[in-house]
Amino acid sequence: MIENGQILQDLDDVIARGSSESRAKALWHATDVLVGGEFSEEQIRIFGDVIVRLTEEIEEAARAELSQRLAHSNNAPPKVVQMLAFDDSIEVAGPVLQFSPRLDVKSLITNIRTKSQPHLLAISRRPSVPVEVTDELVTRGNQEVVQSVAANDGARFSDFAFRQMVKRSETDAVLAERVGLRKEIPPQMFAQLMVKASDAVRRKLERERPELTAAIGVSVANASGQLYSKFASGQESYLALKRAVSEAHKAGRLNEKSILTYALAHKFEEVVIGLSLLCSLPSDVVDQALALNNRDMILVLSKALDFSWETAMALLFLGAENHRISSNELDDLKAEFKRADVRMSRGILEVYQSHWRAAEPERSRSPQLH
Repeated sequence: MIENGQILQDLDDVIARGSSESRAKALWHATDVLVGGEFSEEQIRIFGDVIVRLTEEIEEAARAELSQRLAHSNNAPPKVVQMLAFDDSIEVAGPVLQFSPRLDVKSLITNIRTKSQPHLLAISRRPSVPVEVTDELVTRGNQEVVQSVAANDGARFSDFAFRQMVKRSETDAVLAERVGLRKEIPPQMFAQLMVKASDAVRRKLERERPELTAAIGVSVANASGQLYSKFASGQESYLALKRAVSEAHKAGRLNEKSILTYALAHKFEEVVIGLSLLCSLPSDVVDQALALNNRDMILVLSKALDFSWETAMALLFLGAENHRISSNELDDLKAEFKRADVRMSRGILEVYQSHWRAAEPERSRSPQLH
């Protein structure tokens, strides 16, 4: 402790009376001592104050070297790391942005929102990139940044981030492939990606991710058996509802207004039957989307049917736990719905319909009820 205190006192004297050359030597000495020693956070803070003063007049090349020396150190003073990370020069900022364990999530997000694309690219390559940071990167990053973070095994993604990447994959085959190869991509997102992807990328993903390609059709392939089980349980009331809604559909009276009325009245089974008829999907596929609160699926079906936001919102509330959605979530969902493309949503729906049609031979072997 006494020795460390003496080192800091000597450095302070250099700052006060030393030449530019002696200040530079003092800077590297202080950095070496700090990186190689064991210090308390308070001592590290004091070292940081000294290093900041020693760097006041150094050139970019020296700042870049300082960044490289501190990038991997757990002893790097947060104040110094922040200063380097927000330097306009990527040569200075890059090493700490990519490697420093001393940068917190808040600092990384602020950096993404205020600095250049090369800064974002460095962040996208960090050994570990938390969800809050990837949300910002896929929103604000350019093509190179998003491709980079999509390929980073240490990055973690929210459903929001996957949606953003899937959208951007429509015109970016490299991104489509990297997103499709991520092990944690939800099946629903994978289905959307397959619709957007080029033929070459689609074929590669089908080869590389056969389990997800199959998963798209699993729910529909099993739907007939589940539906039979439901009917066989003696649910006469359900059969009566199915007949009534089906008759309305045949008569041309089943439409968006019908679905909205059912949803606002919390008539869950009528909504399921009605949507399954309008979308040409099995009831159990729609039932699962609502019961499991699959918001992506609900928005896709609503947009594919060219429903209004009012109807889509009613369906979202119907599927939500306790029929409640926070105002912030609702705002995000509304923005997502407004941005969605009817043509693309219909393409996604066609993927599900094709898997259902492909499963018809299996369904023909199961008991049919009408």
